[in-house]
Amino acid sequence: MRSTEKNPLIREYLEYIVVERGLSLNTSDSYSRDLRGFFNHIKKSGIGLIDAGPSDITGYLKELRAEGRSVRSYTRTLIAIRGFYKYLLRKGALQESPCALVDMPRFSSGIPEFLSINEVTRLVTAPDTTSPRGVRDRAMMETLYATGLRVSELVSLKLDNVNLQRGFLVTFGKGSKERLVPLGEAAMAWIGRYIEGSMAAFIKGRTSKYLFLTNRGSRMTRQNFWIIIKRLALVAGIDRKKIKPHIIRHSFATHLLEGGADLRHVQAMLGHADISSTQVYTHVTTDRLKKLHKKGHPRG
Repeated sequence: MRSTEKNPLIREYLEYIVVERGLSLNTSDSYSRDLRGFFNHIKKSGIGLIDAGPSDITGYLKELRAEGRSVRSYTRTLIAIRGFYKYLLRKGALQESPCALVDMPRFSSGIPEFLSINEVTRLVTAPDTTSPRGVRDRAMMETLYATGLRVSELVSLKLDNVNLQRGFLVTFGKGSKERLVPLGEAAMAWIGRYIEGSMAAFIKGRTSKYLFLTNRGSRMTRQNFWIIIKRLALVAGIDRKKIKPHIIRHSFATHLLEGGADLRHVQAMLGHADISSTQVYTHVTTDRLKKLHKKGHPRG
């Protein structure tokens, strides 16, 4: 992998996190944007990356806040900058990181939003399956809800990642970590129908190693999928504002836990390295139980 980043220091760091640390290309792209933004900011003052100090970093973060960026967004930016300067320290290019005195912003991890089972059903069944496009869209939606994949993982699926005979798929999450996720009967049926019939309409006589393809026959992208799910939400009569990148993933985890699934099993299926990332969904289910208790119990 050769990064297209023009700044040699940033390019070298991006190659390091992909090749040496095994981070995904999506993460590399995000870090590239964050570091390029920081570099362009300090360049206005005639400062290079090696010469930047704590005030330059805090000044850039304030600028991002003034632009309306969320705390979560500029926290990710600070993580990218911290990692970059930690790398330069390890190389011996710096004596001290300018991030050493910059505190990580504090923010509360909000309870993830999710759809009700009825809303998910309407969304998943919204595609018009009399057309190849509808079969593809239905297969994608069924797969997403059956597995809780991230959208980036869904669009990266290859044909040989799916085993319909044994009922599971293989995906590669953050840090390129492999995990096996079971497929439900509905997802298996629609994937099979798509592969055996509708996929030919997208390949158009060519070959592709990827499972889900665009109307032009190229690999499905997150942007393409985003357009599709927004359109399906309109068909399903669901508020488009509720449809966010991980809404199906959040719904998958919430519905599993509400159905009595073990937290560790849900953690494994989601690909969370730390169970604390999965535990946020228990807050959702506990909150719902409290509301049900208050509504239905005589002394609630």
